[in-house]
Amino acid sequence: MGPTAARRCPFKRRGPQVTWWAGWGRGTRKRRPRRAQSSSRSRSHHHSSGRVPPRAPLHAGCRPRGPTAVAAPAMGEEDYYLELCERPVQFEKANPVNCVFFDEANKQVFAVRSGGATGVVVKGPDDRNPISFRMDDKGEVKCIKFSLENKILAVQRTSKTVDFCNFIPDNSQLEYTQECKTKNANILGFCWTSSTEIVFITDQGIEFYQVLPEKRSLKLLKSHNLNVNWYMYCPESAVILLSTTVLENVLQPFHFRAGTMSKLPKFEIELPAAPKSTKPSLSERDIAMATVYGQLYVLFLRHHSRTSNSTGAEVVLYHLPREGACKKMHILKLNRTGKFALNVVDNLVVVHHQDTETSVIFDIKLRGEFDGSVTFHHPVLPARSIQPYQIPIAGYLWNLQVKLEPIVNLLPDKGRLMDFLLQRKECKMVILSVCSQMLSESDRASLPVIATVFDKLNHEYKKYLDAEQSYAMAVEAGQSRSSPLLKRPVRTQAVLDQSDVYTHVLSAFVEKKEMPHKFVIAVLMEYIRSLNQFQIAVQHYLHELVIKTLVQHNHFYMLHQFLQYHVLSDSKPLACLLLSLESFYPPAHQLSLDMLKRLSTANDEIVEVLLSKHQVLAALRFIRGIGGHDNISARKFLDAAKQTEDNMLFYTIFRFFEQRNQRLRGSPNFTPGEHCEEHVAFFKQIFGDQALMRPTTF
Repeated sequence: MGPTAARRCPFKRRGPQVTWWAGWGRGTRKRRPRRAQSSSRSRSHHHSSGRVPPRAPLHAGCRPRGPTAVAAPAMGEEDYYLELCERPVQFEKANPVNCVFFDEANKQVFAVRSGGATGVVVKGPDDRNPISFRMDDKGEVKCIKFSLENKILAVQRTSKTVDFCNFIPDNSQLEYTQECKTKNANILGFCWTSSTEIVFITDQGIEFYQVLPEKRSLKLLKSHNLNVNWYMYCPESAVILLSTTVLENVLQPFHFRAGTMSKLPKFEIELPAAPKSTKPSLSERDIAMATVYGQLYVLFLRHHSRTSNSTGAEVVLYHLPREGACKKMHILKLNRTGKFALNVVDNLVVVHHQDTETSVIFDIKLRGEFDGSVTFHHPVLPARSIQPYQIPIAGYLWNLQVKLEPIVNLLPDKGRLMDFLLQRKECKMVILSVCSQMLSESDRASLPVIATVFDKLNHEYKKYLDAEQSYAMAVEAGQSRSSPLLKRPVRTQAVLDQSDVYTHVLSAFVEKKEMPHKFVIAVLMEYIRSLNQFQIAVQHYLHELVIKTLVQHNHFYMLHQFLQYHVLSDSKPLACLLLSLESFYPPAHQLSLDMLKRLSTANDEIVEVLLSKHQVLAALRFIRGIGGHDNISARKFLDAAKQTEDNMLFYTIFRFFEQRNQRLRGSPNFTPGEHCEEHVAFFKQIFGDQALMRPTTF
């Protein structure tokens, strides 16, 4: 059971619909639901219940064979980049007493037995507990849907009316009915736009109602009259598209929000050239609506291009903005003819081809061929079947998913691969794997390629940091109170910070013995270069990694150069690391001191470094030079002087602090709080009591 073709949709009457597929078991009869539409999600949905009706395509990824469905070209699991979800929703397949319906807005499957008299079972992808209830059999059910949040059930049994039943606690569950207002109009279908707002679409216009469950009645909010051939609804954007005119190719969109209905500018779909003997028209089977990268698009499956140099089918994407006219933006070149079906998965347009039983994906964010008005795109990857899925013959509802791991080896251009992966929702670990792979001995990339990958990662990283900073400044300025729309930036998996790259890529990379150390150093410096290029502060652990690698391979001259020309940014942790290298590289001591002095916020650290090296006078001179000698601890300096076992140095330091005491307090004696009694006793022992400084009186 596989994707439906553009010419026939067995589960709903849509042609290239974006998310749901269907099929039914042998020997059963299927009644089609009315007007179930499709949507764009990160994981698209697939529907099946056994047998495929006449003309519906089969797909190698999930073709029924006896009690199970499994068939595909012999390929390894790593070759498939499309798959069906592991836990499909199962429902009773269609038969003479059971009708199956699908509601695109709530992603729910309705199994209605005997018109509801013997039971209705409602299941969705995220529903652990199905909804079960019974209805009176008042005739054939043409369409059945819950309002958002499952508060009110709407059932269409005739072309003139829709019945309602409350599912709200403490509300009557008696049915109430609404007839369409326009005389002689027939209801084509209905769409819930909220938990209490519904739209009737008739062949003569559109009617927008508010449902009043307490009063068991409906209130007409707004209506618009025009001839309607067919309609389409996108629940994510709450936009209904109406087909008008004889050729059916003038589309009139309406947007619904919080009790309001807005008429958007109408637009015309360009029909392909047709022989003079035939009259071209736009079929609803060749139209779909989907949200791609946050923008609403109308997708038109054009089977024959007007251009003379191409006879293959193509998908034309019209951008439908909230304000302004609809505009043709993208054309997806299929380079083949036949029957097709569409899905939108994780902002990718997936096109399934019946004849070859394969699928291809398009990414409109990737660079295409721009002719001044539209951008032409070709498939990102070679055509592949959906990964086989073994199922019994029954009704199933699937999510269609994109597998990123196989794509890594199918897209050799690392820059283009990174552009592709950074737009996917679950990309983080795959990107880190790509980075590790391009630094492996067997699949080592060139430095320019590595630089390109790092730049693409840090471009996303910088965008997030800037957004975070702007948000923090707005909050600090109090704008969050005045602007409720201000929201903290969402950190997607495309944001790979320095700790991610260090932990999962670089730390293991530098440990590889077989890797040439010059290449290792070059890669580390390339990553730091990229961070600097995007004005991202480099974390000290990356500098430490560089220094340790340089020292390990005795590249002290290069280390000296990096520090002297500030290739490695100054920091206290880095200065301390340099101090620890003094035994390997004596100049590192002075390099550390120079770095600490440049920081100007590391005075205490400089003093500690000098004291640890028994350079007590140098430490005292430094602290006097910055004017901090009145506040330093006498005991700390006397301890250090005594440890040198240089009595004259101890005498000099002791005398300095006696003079400081005299100047600050009028007495050379140390106070008890300074805890210098031990050092006073030592001074007397070496130099005698008479050497102690006497108080000076004025």
